[in-house]
Amino acid sequence: MTSGTPRPQIDTSRPHPARLYDYYLGGKDNYPVDRELAEKLAKGAQRGAQINREFMHRAVAWAAGSGADQFLDIGTGIPTRPNLHQIVQAIVPAARIVYADNDPIVLRHAEALLVSTPEGATAYVETDVRRPADILEEARRLLDFERPVVLSLVALLHFLGDDDDPYKVVRTLVDALPPGSLLVISHGTADFLDPEQAAKVTSTYRSGGITLRPRTRAEVARFFEGLDLVDPGLVRAPEWYKDTPAPANEESGFYVGVARVR
Repeated sequence: MTSGTPRPQIDTSRPHPARLYDYYLGGKDNYPVDRELAEKLAKGAQRGAQINREFMHRAVAWAAGSGADQFLDIGTGIPTRPNLHQIVQAIVPAARIVYADNDPIVLRHAEALLVSTPEGATAYVETDVRRPADILEEARRLLDFERPVVLSLVALLHFLGDDDDPYKVVRTLVDALPPGSLLVISHGTADFLDPEQAAKVTSTYRSGGITLRPRTRAEVARFFEGLDLVDPGLVRAPEWYKDTPAPANEESGFYVGVARVR
Protein backbone atom coordinates (compact mmCIF):
# COMPACT_ATOMS: atom_id res chain seq x y z
CA MET A 1 0.00 0.00 0.00
CA THR A 2 1.26 3.48 -0.71
CA SER A 3 2.23 5.87 2.04
CA GLY A 4 4.97 8.47 1.74
CA THR A 5 6.32 6.65 -1.33
CA PRO A 6 9.33 8.36 -2.99
CA ARG A 7 8.64 9.91 -6.38
CA PRO A 8 9.19 7.07 -8.87
CA GLN A 9 11.58 7.23 -11.80
CA ILE A 10 9.80 7.02 -15.14
CA ASP A 11 11.42 5.61 -18.26
CA THR A 12 10.42 7.95 -21.10
CA SER A 13 12.65 6.26 -23.66
CA ARG A 14 10.22 3.39 -24.28
CA PRO A 15 6.43 3.38 -24.74
CA HIS A 16 4.28 1.85 -22.03
CA PRO A 17 0.76 0.33 -22.31
CA ALA A 18 -0.62 2.50 -19.49
CA ARG A 19 0.56 5.67 -21.19
CA LEU A 20 -0.75 4.52 -24.59
CA TYR A 21 -4.14 3.93 -23.00
CA ASP A 22 -3.95 7.36 -21.36
CA TYR A 23 -3.28 8.91 -24.77
CA TYR A 24 -6.22 7.10 -26.34
CA LEU A 25 -8.50 8.35 -23.55
CA GLY A 26 -7.40 11.94 -24.12
CA GLY A 27 -5.11 12.13 -21.09
CA LYS A 28 -1.94 14.18 -20.74
CA ASP A 29 0.29 11.70 -18.89
CA ASN A 30 2.07 10.35 -21.94
CA TYR A 31 5.27 11.14 -23.81
CA PRO A 32 6.37 11.56 -27.43
CA VAL A 33 7.53 7.94 -27.55
CA ASP A 34 4.02 6.80 -26.56
CA ARG A 35 2.28 9.10 -29.02
CA GLU A 36 4.60 8.03 -31.82
CA LEU A 37 3.71 4.38 -31.33
CA ALA A 38 0.01 5.13 -30.89
CA GLU A 39 -0.12 7.00 -34.19
CA LYS A 40 1.26 3.93 -35.98
CA LEU A 41 -1.67 1.80 -34.86
CA ALA A 42 -5.10 1.53 -36.39
CA LYS A 43 -7.11 4.71 -36.45
CA GLY A 44 -9.87 2.99 -34.49
CA ALA A 45 -7.60 2.29 -31.53
CA GLN A 46 -8.58 5.47 -29.69
CA ARG A 47 -12.30 4.83 -29.92
CA GLY A 48 -11.67 1.18 -29.07
CA ALA A 49 -10.04 2.21 -25.79
CA GLN A 50 -12.97 4.48 -25.00
CA ILE A 51 -15.48 1.72 -25.72
CA ASN A 52 -13.53 -0.60 -23.44
CA ARG A 53 -13.54 2.02 -20.67
CA GLU A 54 -17.29 2.46 -21.06
CA PHE A 55 -17.74 -1.30 -20.61
CA MET A 56 -15.77 -1.14 -17.35
CA HIS A 57 -18.02 1.64 -16.09
CA ARG A 58 -21.17 -0.34 -16.91
CA ALA A 59 -19.86 -3.58 -15.43
CA VAL A 60 -18.69 -2.21 -12.08
CA ALA A 61 -21.79 -0.01 -11.75
CA TRP A 62 -23.95 -3.10 -12.26
CA ALA A 63 -21.86 -5.05 -9.73
CA ALA A 64 -22.19 -2.28 -7.15
CA GLY A 65 -25.90 -1.97 -7.86
CA SER A 66 -26.18 -5.71 -7.26
CA GLY A 67 -24.68 -5.34 -3.79
CA ALA A 68 -20.92 -5.70 -4.35
CA ASP A 69 -18.88 -3.53 -1.99
CA GLN A 70 -15.33 -4.88 -2.43
CA PHE A 71 -13.27 -4.47 -5.61
CA LEU A 72 -9.76 -5.52 -6.65
CA ASP A 73 -8.71 -3.76 -9.85
CA ILE A 74 -5.45 -5.04 -11.37
CA GLY A 75 -3.78 -3.20 -14.23
CA THR A 76 -5.35 0.03 -13.08
CA GLY A 77 -3.63 2.37 -15.48
CA ILE A 78 -3.26 6.12 -15.19
CA PRO A 79 -6.21 7.64 -13.35
CA THR A 80 -8.83 8.99 -15.76
CA ARG A 81 -12.05 10.33 -14.27
CA PRO A 82 -14.31 8.79 -13.46
CA ASN A 83 -12.17 6.09 -11.92
CA LEU A 84 -13.55 2.74 -10.78
CA HIS A 85 -13.90 3.83 -7.15
CA GLN A 86 -15.82 6.95 -8.19
CA ILE A 87 -18.30 4.87 -10.15
CA VAL A 88 -18.69 2.32 -7.37
CA GLN A 89 -18.77 4.63 -4.36
CA ALA A 90 -21.40 6.81 -6.00
CA ILE A 91 -23.62 3.74 -5.69
CA VAL A 92 -22.17 2.13 -2.53
CA PRO A 93 -20.42 4.86 -0.51
CA ALA A 94 -18.91 2.33 1.91
CA ALA A 95 -17.27 0.29 -0.86
CA ARG A 96 -13.60 -0.66 -0.46
CA ILE A 97 -11.32 -0.72 -3.51
CA VAL A 98 -7.76 -1.93 -3.98
CA TYR A 99 -5.92 -0.86 -7.13
CA ALA A 100 -2.80 -2.65 -8.36
CA ASP A 101 -0.36 -1.71 -11.13
CA ASN A 102 3.35 -1.98 -11.86
CA ASP A 103 3.92 1.27 -13.77
CA PRO A 104 5.79 4.04 -11.90
CA ILE A 105 3.71 6.72 -13.58
CA VAL A 106 0.57 5.14 -12.13
CA LEU A 107 2.17 5.19 -8.69
CA ARG A 108 2.99 8.86 -9.17
CA HIS A 109 -0.70 9.56 -9.67
CA ALA A 110 -1.90 7.11 -7.04
CA GLU A 111 -3.11 9.93 -4.83
CA ALA A 112 -5.97 10.44 -7.29
CA LEU A 113 -6.95 6.81 -6.75
CA LEU A 114 -6.96 7.15 -2.99
CA VAL A 115 -9.55 9.92 -2.62
CA SER A 116 -12.28 7.77 -1.12
CA THR A 117 -15.64 8.63 0.32
CA PRO A 118 -15.54 9.04 4.13
CA GLU A 119 -17.53 5.83 4.49
CA GLY A 120 -15.37 3.72 2.18
CA ALA A 121 -11.67 3.14 1.56
CA THR A 122 -9.22 2.82 -1.30
CA ALA A 123 -5.64 1.59 -1.46
CA TYR A 124 -2.95 1.19 -4.09
CA VAL A 125 -0.50 -1.70 -4.46
CA GLU A 126 2.58 -1.39 -6.64
CA THR A 127 3.13 -4.89 -7.98
CA ASP A 128 2.90 -6.98 -11.13
CA VAL A 129 0.00 -9.22 -12.12
CA ARG A 130 2.57 -11.93 -12.77
CA ARG A 131 2.92 -12.12 -8.98
CA PRO A 132 -0.70 -12.81 -8.04
CA ALA A 133 0.17 -14.14 -4.59
CA ASP A 134 1.80 -10.80 -3.72
CA ILE A 135 -1.28 -8.92 -4.90
CA LEU A 136 -3.57 -11.08 -2.81
CA GLU A 137 -1.38 -10.67 0.27
CA GLU A 138 -1.50 -6.90 -0.01
CA ALA A 139 -5.19 -6.79 -0.93
CA ARG A 140 -6.13 -8.73 2.20
CA ARG A 141 -4.99 -5.78 4.25
CA LEU A 142 -8.08 -3.88 3.11
CA LEU A 143 -10.45 -6.46 1.65
CA ASP A 144 -12.24 -9.26 3.50
CA PHE A 145 -11.85 -12.39 1.39
CA GLU A 146 -14.47 -14.13 3.47
CA ARG A 147 -17.00 -12.00 1.58
CA PRO A 148 -17.48 -11.56 -2.18
CA VAL A 149 -14.91 -9.51 -4.09
CA VAL A 150 -15.15 -8.15 -7.63
CA LEU A 151 -11.90 -8.86 -9.49
CA SER A 152 -11.36 -6.52 -12.44
CA LEU A 153 -8.82 -7.40 -15.16
CA VAL A 154 -9.63 -4.82 -17.81
CA ALA A 155 -7.45 -4.36 -20.91
CA LEU A 156 -4.62 -6.22 -19.19
CA LEU A 157 -4.34 -9.88 -20.08
CA HIS A 158 -3.49 -9.33 -23.75
CA PHE A 159 -0.20 -7.82 -22.55
CA LEU A 160 0.74 -11.19 -21.04
CA GLY A 161 2.39 -13.55 -23.47
CA ASP A 162 1.83 -17.29 -23.36
CA ASP A 163 5.14 -17.67 -21.52
CA ASP A 164 3.61 -15.67 -18.65
CA ASP A 165 0.95 -18.40 -18.23
CA PRO A 166 -1.95 -15.95 -17.93
CA TYR A 167 -4.43 -18.75 -17.28
CA LYS A 168 -2.53 -19.78 -14.17
CA VAL A 169 -2.33 -16.14 -13.07
CA VAL A 170 -6.08 -15.72 -13.35
CA ARG A 171 -6.77 -19.08 -11.73
CA THR A 172 -4.59 -18.18 -8.74
CA LEU A 173 -6.53 -14.96 -8.26
CA VAL A 174 -9.95 -16.53 -8.76
CA ASP A 175 -9.20 -19.45 -6.45
CA ALA A 176 -8.74 -16.91 -3.63
CA LEU A 177 -12.23 -15.47 -4.14
CA PRO A 178 -15.20 -16.74 -2.12
CA PRO A 179 -18.45 -17.84 -3.76
CA GLY A 180 -20.54 -14.96 -5.02
CA SER A 181 -17.49 -13.00 -6.18
CA LEU A 182 -17.31 -11.66 -9.72
CA LEU A 183 -14.59 -11.76 -12.38
CA VAL A 184 -14.63 -8.87 -14.88
CA ILE A 185 -12.42 -9.24 -17.97
CA SER A 186 -11.88 -7.31 -21.18
CA HIS A 187 -9.35 -8.76 -23.60
CA GLY A 188 -8.03 -7.62 -26.97
CA THR A 189 -8.66 -9.84 -29.98
CA ALA A 190 -7.67 -9.98 -33.62
CA ASP A 191 -10.75 -12.00 -34.58
CA PHE A 192 -12.18 -9.05 -36.49
CA LEU A 193 -8.98 -8.17 -38.36
CA ASP A 194 -7.58 -9.81 -41.45
CA PRO A 195 -4.23 -11.60 -40.94
CA GLU A 196 -2.24 -8.72 -42.43
CA GLN A 197 -3.86 -6.15 -40.12
CA ALA A 198 -3.39 -8.40 -37.09
CA ALA A 199 0.29 -8.92 -37.88
CA LYS A 200 0.79 -5.17 -38.27
CA VAL A 201 -0.74 -4.42 -34.87
CA THR A 202 1.33 -6.98 -32.98
CA SER A 203 4.54 -6.04 -34.80
CA THR A 204 3.94 -2.34 -34.09
CA TYR A 205 3.65 -3.04 -30.38
CA ARG A 206 6.69 -5.29 -30.56
CA SER A 207 8.68 -2.48 -32.19
CA GLY A 208 8.04 -0.48 -29.03
CA GLY A 209 9.15 -3.33 -26.78
CA ILE A 210 5.58 -4.23 -25.75
CA THR A 211 4.25 -7.78 -25.83
CA LEU A 212 0.78 -7.99 -27.33
CA ARG A 213 -1.03 -11.32 -27.47
CA PRO A 214 -4.51 -10.92 -28.91
CA ARG A 215 -6.61 -14.01 -28.21
CA THR A 216 -9.51 -15.65 -29.95
CA ARG A 217 -12.94 -15.89 -28.41
CA ALA A 218 -12.27 -19.50 -27.43
CA GLU A 219 -8.99 -18.51 -25.78
CA VAL A 220 -10.64 -15.69 -23.82
CA ALA A 221 -13.45 -18.05 -22.77
CA ARG A 222 -10.84 -20.24 -21.05
CA PHE A 223 -10.33 -17.55 -18.41
CA PHE A 224 -13.92 -18.12 -17.30
CA GLU A 225 -13.77 -21.91 -17.04
CA GLY A 226 -15.52 -23.19 -13.92
CA LEU A 227 -17.41 -19.90 -13.45
CA ASP A 228 -20.94 -18.87 -14.34
CA LEU A 229 -21.00 -16.20 -17.03
CA VAL A 230 -23.52 -13.45 -16.39
CA ASP A 231 -25.81 -12.60 -19.31
CA PRO A 232 -25.15 -11.62 -22.05
CA GLY A 233 -22.08 -13.85 -21.73
CA LEU A 234 -18.80 -13.37 -23.57
CA VAL A 235 -19.42 -10.67 -26.16
CA ARG A 236 -17.84 -7.66 -27.82
CA ALA A 237 -17.51 -4.64 -25.53
CA PRO A 238 -20.50 -2.63 -26.87
CA GLU A 239 -22.75 -5.67 -26.50
CA TRP A 240 -22.35 -5.98 -22.70
CA TYR A 241 -24.92 -4.02 -20.76
CA LYS A 242 -27.48 -4.80 -18.09
CA ASP A 243 -29.70 -2.06 -16.71
CA THR A 244 -28.66 0.78 -18.99
CA PRO A 245 -29.74 1.66 -22.52
CA ALA A 246 -27.96 -0.34 -25.21
CA PRO A 247 -24.70 1.33 -26.27
CA ALA A 248 -24.13 2.18 -29.91
CA ASN A 249 -23.24 -0.97 -31.85
CA GLU A 250 -19.71 0.10 -32.77
CA GLU A 251 -16.79 -1.99 -33.87
CA SER A 252 -14.67 -3.27 -31.02
CA GLY A 253 -11.47 -5.26 -30.74
CA PHE A 254 -12.29 -6.40 -27.20
CA TYR A 255 -14.12 -9.43 -25.89
CA VAL A 256 -15.64 -8.79 -22.49
CA GLY A 257 -17.41 -10.81 -19.86
CA VAL A 258 -18.47 -10.95 -16.23
CA ALA A 259 -18.70 -14.25 -14.39
CA ARG A 260 -19.74 -15.33 -10.93
CA VAL A 261 -17.63 -17.54 -8.70
CA ARG A 262 -19.47 -20.64 -7.52
